[in-house]
Amino acid sequence: MCNRLSADNSPDLSRVFLRSILLFANFFLIIMALYHLKPASRSLILESHGSSALPYIWIGSALSLLIIISIYHHILNRFGRLQVVLGTCLTFCIFLILFRLMLISTGKFAPVAFYIFVDILGVILVEQFWSLANSVYSTEEGKRWYGIVGTGGLIGGMVGGGIAAMIVSFTPLQTPDLLLVAVLIIAATFALTIKMARMGLYIQAEIHAAKINSHGGWQALFQSHYLVLIAGALLIAQLVSPLVEYQFLRMIEGLYPDREERTAVLSVFFSILSGVSIAVNLVLTPLVLRYVGVLAGLLTQPLILATATYGFLSYPGLLSAATMKISDRGLSYSINRAAKELLYIPVDPTIIYQAKAWIDMFGYRIFKVLGSMLILLLTQWSSLVKGYFGLSVVIIFGCMIWVMILLVLHREYKKL
Repeated sequence: MCNRLSADNSPDLSRVFLRSILLFANFFLIIMALYHLKPASRSLILESHGSSALPYIWIGSALSLLIIISIYHHILNRFGRLQVVLGTCLTFCIFLILFRLMLISTGKFAPVAFYIFVDILGVILVEQFWSLANSVYSTEEGKRWYGIVGTGGLIGGMVGGGIAAMIVSFTPLQTPDLLLVAVLIIAATFALTIKMARMGLYIQAEIHAAKINSHGGWQALFQSHYLVLIAGALLIAQLVSPLVEYQFLRMIEGLYPDREERTAVLSVFFSILSGVSIAVNLVLTPLVLRYVGVLAGLLTQPLILATATYGFLSYPGLLSAATMKISDRGLSYSINRAAKELLYIPVDPTIIYQAKAWIDMFGYRIFKVLGSMLILLLTQWSSLVKGYFGLSVVIIFGCMIWVMILLVLHREYKKL
């Protein structure tokens, strides 16, 4: 009986295994392409407009994403997920080729449009990847395989950043040429997706998810004091993040006036960032969550970020700025994400789905706009902040508020 069950189930298990390995490769390629484009977009915008323009560009990016994502979800409702994924890959490849041609000139518009385009590309490619993965995995399969599939993205970031740095450092290719390299990688993603479809690996699993809209997500969020606290912790992190990014890119701008050298440094940094996330995921996250608890996992990011910011405040330099940035993004992609998911377990899945959708789609964009406006208020619209000192103090103060929200949140978590 047992042997027969094993034989009957083995084709399904091997199919899920094959699907997971190919999704790992797919996500690896997506993030590898993105980590060719991110250092290029940052380097080009610093060359053309300087770090002072970044908050305005971030506001434009956040508002553009609100519009584009809304349009994207309307398209997704009309067409199949697979068709949308393939169409998106082709569209992005065409736009990247057009941007490469536009960047031949020294105009001011193309670097701004390209920067915003990269933000849109990153959000949509990642969102549609997980959307497609969600549709082909059952809940139990997802719990078993999502960690492995997600690691493909972290490795893709590490490899992509390293390759981009080598391309601009050791070949005749320059920063704008990274766009064409990304086209080749996205084309490989397109081909892999078609191959998986022809192999029958994109047959949708039986899942039931509530359809949501912005109004429903807002209502679901405010049904629970507990969910409001979760949103508060997530959104204060999103408010602090632009301040950290601004400090880091200002330092890069001052130290590396040469475009290709700046692009190489940013590429290496993004590679290290992904490597740190992998190490934290494999070593620190399981130890902290198992032996110290959820609260320690949640507090790790704001406490380490505040400490790193104090180090940058005391000794401004590339190493301290990079440490501050890694404390923000590296921990956000690893231990903070794992601890955050544990907070959702006591809540009804339908309410979680609706609340998370509102936070991801609207909350993050709104608070990124607020963070960017705070930078402008402190650095350009007033004389309240000079140099690196003032913004560093604001980041530390934001981390203190973040910690207080988490302490209250954990107390509510223990009651559920």
